[in-house]
Amino acid sequence: MKSFRDEASDFLPQWNEQGLIPAIAQDIHDKEIKMMAWMNEESLKLTLETGFVHYWARTRKKIWKKGEESGHVQKLVELRVDCDQDCLLLLIEQTGPACHTDRPTCFYRRVTADGGVSFLYKPPASQTAP
Repeated sequence: MKSFRDEASDFLPQWNEQGLIPAIAQDIHDKEIKMMAWMNEESLKLTLETGFVHYWARTRKKIWKKGEESGHVQKLVELRVDCDQDCLLLLIEQTGPACHTDRPTCFYRRVTADGGVSFLYKPPASQTAP
């Protein structure tokens, strides 16, 4: 029978081929998953140094502090890593909505068994027709 060590060891992130690791942001208070984004070594270092979450924007090819433009920052409370060290869980305090659509989470659409979509959060008033 194979045994697994279950003790503290060094944190050794397993970066993918692009030097990135997925990071899931979860609200520390209500446990809702707010978003998933990518981190590189520099954004992870900035997050740990500043206490505010920084991500790697793959399309813009640059680091961005979450909320740097909107003010909807994510304060890091706790950082966890999964068993393979290839995915991060960021327990955060979210200021304002987490999604760029002004919804509280990026996961606001539920996919139904028939492939349809229902909305858990409606669009903000600013995005609805009069």
